[in-house]
Amino acid sequence: MQDYRAPWWLPGGNLQTIWAALAARRTHAAPPRYRRERWSTPDGDFVDVDWLDPEVPPPADAPLLVLFHGLEGSSRSHYAEAFADFAAAHGLRFVVPHFRGCSGELNWGPRAYHSGDHEEIGWILTRVREHHTGRLAAVGVSLGGNALMRWAGEHGEAAGRLADAVASVCSPLDLAAGGHAIGRGFNRLVYTTMFLRSMKPKALRKWAQHPGLFDREALLAARDLYEFDNIFTAPLHGFRDTEDYWARASAKPHLHRIRIPALVLNAGNDPFIPAQSLPGASEVGPHVTLWQPQQGGHVGFPAGPWPSHVRAMPEAVGGFLLAHIA
Repeated sequence: MQDYRAPWWLPGGNLQTIWAALAARRTHAAPPRYRRERWSTPDGDFVDVDWLDPEVPPPADAPLLVLFHGLEGSSRSHYAEAFADFAAAHGLRFVVPHFRGCSGELNWGPRAYHSGDHEEIGWILTRVREHHTGRLAAVGVSLGGNALMRWAGEHGEAAGRLADAVASVCSPLDLAAGGHAIGRGFNRLVYTTMFLRSMKPKALRKWAQHPGLFDREALLAARDLYEFDNIFTAPLHGFRDTEDYWARASAKPHLHRIRIPALVLNAGNDPFIPAQSLPGASEVGPHVTLWQPQQGGHVGFPAGPWPSHVRAMPEAVGGFLLAHIA
């Protein structure tokens, strides 16, 4: 993946991002079939968990790959289906836990999810371990990757009791840098608009569940993710404001504390994440491997002839993880 080059007809990070999500092939054959479970949380809420349910199930002790999705993602995101395809091809078990409110049904409690939700990551992995005692690897995409790396750094060597290896893909490990980047120019016009189109209605439904939970009129007026986080995400999850949230939730300052094999993949032309904000070798510990190809976009990495596919990234990242769990 370090040598990744996009097809010549997909120049630039925006095209590589958008085409991968909307038009590139995700799987070799039919979309993956999932079996859903609902888990009750300690605070009286729930999370929905989708287990890959192939026609020929792998052995119960086969290695398990856990995927944590990105902002407003799900088990049907293009990268989740591509990773499911990888897992099926390699005889792995595969599961996608949904962050609260992302499974198609609004969660019940007065909270949602956020980029530094490492407590939720730990609780989910603990529950997964109740279902699986064999080798286990976890990959987080974008927001999910920051939360996963935040968890791995927080727990150091103890993280090895739950996961044998972890990886993040196109994660905004410096949330302030990514947050400001997505709020400017083309990013604000296209990506911010896309995210707010689903986030604001869900927040308003959350307000209807819990009247007075936040300033409803201010949220209606929010025009970017900075304002949304200031009104909704930060106060609902124990942060003072957006700046406090971005500073405390960012995984980058904690990468040197990771003590299990970890891969951090970021494209240099990711429109969400300024290249100068990516971690350098001196900012991570010996257990962390950095892959920073020049191209790829945001969770894009399209490959192959027209109309291309998005399986190259799961193959590379999955191969790294397999080397530590096979």
